[in-house]
Amino acid sequence: MEPIKLIGFKLFESMKCIEDSMSITLTESAAKQVRDQLDKRGKGLGLRLGVRESGCSGYSYVIDFADEVEPGDAVIEAHGVKVIVNDDSMSFLDGMELDFAREGINSAFKFNNPNVQDACGCGESFTVES
Repeated sequence: MEPIKLIGFKLFESMKCIEDSMSITLTESAAKQVRDQLDKRGKGLGLRLGVRESGCSGYSYVIDFADEVEPGDAVIEAHGVKVIVNDDSMSFLDGMELDFAREGINSAFKFNNPNVQDACGCGESFTVES
């Protein structure tokens, strides 16, 4: 699967604006789940994806509905679905694949993130290389 390139996402380094080549992929299964949930909710622009300090390992994923794009957000569009990521979370998510999987009676989003160095035993939080 080819990575989705962020359009219009820029990184400011030493007062010079350079184009960033960060990417996130979204599987068709994940896109379908987002679309289904937005339809069920009846409103929303897309999915907001981020990272926050939390848990025993340091960071956890934050996933919510997005009703608007805020300053500093990157908008990724794949399979007819928008994923909005704030600038602070982008470096944690670069190269990540977001999937949605069903295993028996359980179903959940799966974060296949190459930046994760370790995860806690329960899988709710993770560490990244500093």
